[in-house]
Amino acid sequence: MHLFKVVPAVLSMAFLGAALSPFAKADDHDKMTTFTFSGPVEIPPVYITGMRVLPAGTYVFKLVESSSNRHIVQIFNADQTKIFATILAIPNYRLVPKDKTVITFNEGLGGRPEAIRAWFYPGANWGEEFVYPKGKAVELAQVAKVPVLALQTDVAVEVAKPEEPQIVAQLTQAPIVAVKPTGEVVEVTQVVQTAPTVVVAAVPAADAALPATLPTTASNLPLIALGGLLALGCALAIKKFAL
Repeated sequence: MHLFKVVPAVLSMAFLGAALSPFAKADDHDKMTTFTFSGPVEIPPVYITGMRVLPAGTYVFKLVESSSNRHIVQIFNADQTKIFATILAIPNYRLVPKDKTVITFNEGLGGRPEAIRAWFYPGANWGEEFVYPKGKAVELAQVAKVPVLALQTDVAVEVAKPEEPQIVAQLTQAPIVAVKPTGEVVEVTQVVQTAPTVVVAAVPAADAALPATLPTTASNLPLIALGGLLALGCALAIKKFAL
């Protein structure tokens, strides 16, 4: 399945313009990217107490090193002296990378700010699809009309220090599902594409076996005529010597 089904009326993209500053900076090592949001943005937990919504401003997003197939994203203030959130994300593959940072959003609920959905690093095929608590995921899916990733178990929504190691450990082990707009729970692979699609080229069938006999390409009449001439020549020679 597969990766984001974009509904133009529901999802909005920020291409370093409306939501992001044109001078956003990125680092390949930990995918560190500086964003400037022009308006408030709702984020998934685990966030620092009272920080469910990021006010308009500049923030730094970075990946935490992890050996699992899950990615942990941390959000800092502009000078990286404070962590606002530690968020669970699942790698999401796209066929054509962009040369700029791309962030997608779920439509806000009841007039509230839009909820961040995914973050794609410039030039990368892999993006980060964010995971929400199940109750919130159901709300977002119903409004956005697209499936949303959800935590299958309860985790702390807000804490005093979201950078604590136990927070990261809990997120890397929490089971994840996807919630459809109908409320149906499905496998994550039905929502995000976690690996590139392998296209196998068609292999032409083996050449047909050659026929057992070669096709007839000429008439037998010349051969018969040649045999007749040879016989006539032999007869004349015999008659000559017999005289």
